[in-house]
Amino acid sequence: MSGIASLWSIHQCAHWPKGMGSHEGPLMTLDTVISGCVTYYLDEQRLDPPRIEMLEDCLADLEALLPDITGEAGDYFRRLHDLGRMLLEH
Repeated sequence: MSGIASLWSIHQCAHWPKGMGSHEGPLMTLDTVISGCVTYYLDEQRLDPPRIEMLEDCLADLEALLPDITGEAGDYFRRLHDLGRMLLEH
């Protein structure tokens, strides 16, 4: 199993974290979009240019929010960020 597939499996088993405050809506959107990119990559073994651009934008947005997220939520979204970075490196 690839590193992406392994980390994705862990992420899929994780519960939606609590304690995100006012960031919950944007984080939910970022989780949905980045997760969609992971699923597409695992099915197609690549990302197409529109998804690469979308993923780069999502990661920039997530990076801006990460300093404000702690605890279980911080772990969850750092893992999501790692998944996105891994996709861009392939």
